[in-house]
Amino acid sequence: MPGPWSSPVCLTVIWFLSWSLAPSCAQNGNDEVSGLQYGHLKSNVTLECGKSPIRTPVVWHLNHSSELPWHQVTSDGSLILLQTDLSAQGDYSCYDHQGLLLHSVRLRLGYPPGPLSISCRVPSHVHVRCSWADSADTYLPGKYTASYGSKNQDEDRWRPCVVDASGKHCDIDLPGYWEVLHVFRVTETNALGSNTTLTSIKFNNLLKPDPPESVVVKTVEGHSTRLQVYWSPPSSWPQAIAFPLTFHIRYKPQGSSYWSELFTEDNMLTIYDALAGHVHQVEVRARDAIDEGTQWSDWSSPAFGQPWEDESRLEPTEEVLPEDVFPSEMFPIFTKPETSTARSHNPAYEDEGSVGLVILLVLFSVVVIVCTVVSLVFVMWVKQRRRNQANKQELTSMVKMKSMPI
Repeated sequence: MPGPWSSPVCLTVIWFLSWSLAPSCAQNGNDEVSGLQYGHLKSNVTLECGKSPIRTPVVWHLNHSSELPWHQVTSDGSLILLQTDLSAQGDYSCYDHQGLLLHSVRLRLGYPPGPLSISCRVPSHVHVRCSWADSADTYLPGKYTASYGSKNQDEDRWRPCVVDASGKHCDIDLPGYWEVLHVFRVTETNALGSNTTLTSIKFNNLLKPDPPESVVVKTVEGHSTRLQVYWSPPSSWPQAIAFPLTFHIRYKPQGSSYWSELFTEDNMLTIYDALAGHVHQVEVRARDAIDEGTQWSDWSSPAFGQPWEDESRLEPTEEVLPEDVFPSEMFPIFTKPETSTARSHNPAYEDEGSVGLVILLVLFSVVVIVCTVVSLVFVMWVKQRRRNQANKQELTSMVKMKSMPI
């Protein structure tokens, strides 16, 4: 006996409901993407309408729109996008002649990886950071692996470098610094392929400390031309006797264009020739003290200080710029390190030199005065002698004239 669902009325209702709900089901399927496909930019890309062997006429949509880039549709329903550009990216869907969704796919376009531009920074003997950048944008996400080893080292002995993919760099701790040459390797992989870039580096040539930190300038009470400068080595530099630093200090009165320079291996230094009454700008940089082939760090942030002043003797005066007090020829652009350092650490020697200079100036003045007096006396003697000879000749002529007969 046939059931109630097999009656003509029920079958008609079921058919009507299925027909009316079909477009709704197709519409809901538009928001779903069943796969992800990658393609090369500037080339032809083929999208298949599912895996069904049945060949039926289909309609393709891009992002729910019937407007498509330059394309062709094959007899089996595949969509061929011609000479794609970035505007061809998006969600593609194909439908049969009744509007039923057959297949959908998300298309991403880009290029396979190319050569990378690699640079390495060596802030100390125990740490290296290498970073890289794409020579051209691939428009696709990539993954990176990195490793390094010496030039003649076996491949299986190469050491990995911990990669920070977001920053496109990796850090090497405790590298073989004293090995002559290292090879650094980065491999980039994306959905369209992979590429490996190698570069040779010499860690000692790249060694460049970070700038010194916490530079402070202090006055020296009772001394109007002295300043004390303190600083700390860069925090990234290992605090060990095996890796000493040389520090280069430069300073000038604020507003002047000429620097004075000093060198030391200590973390402080005294300036003895500051310009009294003026604010000075001081900067410090560092370099490895053992290997002079390494690089100087960048200059530290400037620090400022003014020498001590006796307030009881201060009188209101018109402000004078350093250039007006000391002409440009009195500010040497470079001071020899040996001379500057010796003067800075031997104030007694400076005083002796000043006294000797004064004595030499006094002796020179005395000699000049004596020579001037002697010259004047000599000139007067020559003039008097000529006058006496003229008188003598005149008397002789008169005597001759008187002795002549009339």
